[in-house]
This record gives sequence, structure tokens and C-alpha cells, in this order.
Amino acid sequence: MRDYLSYSGFRIWSECPWKYKLNYVEEIGGFTGNEFTAFGSAVHNTCENVLLEKITTKQAGLHFQQQFKKELEELDFEHDPKLALNMYIQGKRLAPLAVPALKEYFGECEIVSVEEDLYENIEGHDLKFKGFVDVVVKTPDGKHHVIDWKTCSWGWDARKKSDKLTTYQLTLYKYFYAKKHNIDPSMIETHFALLKRTANKNIVELFRVTSGKIKMNNAFKSFEKALYNIKSKMFVKNRLSCNGCEFYRTDHCP
Repeated sequence: MRDYLSYSGFRIWSECPWKYKLNYVEEIGGFTGNEFTAFGSAVHNTCENVLLEKITTKQAGLHFQQQFKKELEELDFEHDPKLALNMYIQGKRLAPLAVPALKEYFGECEIVSVEEDLYENIEGHDLKFKGFVDVVVKTPDGKHHVIDWKTCSWGWDARKKSDKLTTYQLTLYKYFYAKKHNIDPSMIETHFALLKRTANKNIVELFRVTSGKIKMNNAFKSFEKALYNIKSKMFVKNRLSCNGCEFYRTDHCP
């Protein structure tokens, strides 16, 4: 069993504890990526390089296409060439817009960290929390802002934007980022940045996600429940989440 629990692991456990067991305990290879994850990885890599000033905004489109090609080549199946071609075009248009939109959203700000790793002790447990924070900026009022890039097609509706499990990612990142740097959590705000692959307007949308004390307490109740059951090796199948699962009706989950 792994010595850490990441948000991804927590999310999988929340959807189906048995799926968590197959992925993280038995380490059976399930989903290994597709054109959409390749697109997301290429966009993330491009944003990272622009923020670190390794490339300019003008170079972002070409960098995305080169990185996307590399990501596609690493897939373990033959990708859809028509879909990939559309993604090449969409990513080239999207990639140069992300960082300027972030800077416009915050105005005057300092880039504090990019792709920062979190590997912090979980109080009361012999496990660590593992995560990667895409971007942290600091504004003149002294507040740190934790931002997570999310690639999508048209965007998110109100239900998706307020989905508990989705927003718990930023809540957990906020808590462990504050712990790592000894910062008062009230001085940290959290945001998603939607990078919309097929949208014609508002292609990059940033919005704040509430992550106060009540939200944090609720997130940790769910997180503690996951930790308890994982350590107790209690892995129950959630038949309501079978649709779309890569293990459904296989030898691993008949």
C-alpha cells in the first residue's frame, strides 16, 4: 500500500472504493490516458513554460503543438487522427491566451510558484498528502492564490462549478499549502482556471472557489473517512459508478 493519499486517489475512492483498491493497492493498470488527457498535459506544460519564462506567449502555440505530438506518441493505443488534428488547431489558439488571462484576472501580482509539489504529513496518520499545485500568485494585499488549470470543452455549468468533490481538490491544496509554508489559511484563496478547447468566447475563465472553515471541515470529514477505510482495507464496490469504469465487467470486477 502506498505511503500517501493524493487528491486523485481520494476522488477515485469516493467514486468507488473497489476501483481504488484495483488502482492503488493491487496496482492493476486501468485507464492510461487518451487524446483528452494528452491535450490537457500539453496545455499544462505550455502554461508552466510561459510562467517560468522559458518561452514567450508568442511561442506558446507552437510549443503546445510540439508537446501534444509528444504526448500522443506516448499513448499505448492508436489515437484518432481526426480528433487529434482538431485538438492541434484548438490548442494552438488556446495556449497563448492562458497566462495573459491569469494576469489580467489578478492584476498586479507576483508569481510565487509553478507546479509546486506537496508532500505533507497528515496529522494523526502515518500517511502523507501528495499533490501538485499548478500556480500560486501573491497579490499586493498579501494574499496567496492557489490556481488549478482545468482543460475542458465548452466550460462548466453552475452544478459542476459547485460540485463538492471537485472543489475539495482546492480545499485540500489550500490546507496543505498553508501547512507547508506556515501561512494562515485565511490569507489563501483558491481558484479554477477553465481552458476551453471548443469555446468561441470567454475561452479562458477564472473563478474563485470558496474554501473557508466550514468547507475545509467538510472536506476533511470525507478525507478522514477515506483514510480510515483504506487503512482498514475496507473496499466496497459502488455499483452506481460502474458506467464508464475501465474495470467494469472484466476479470477484476465481474
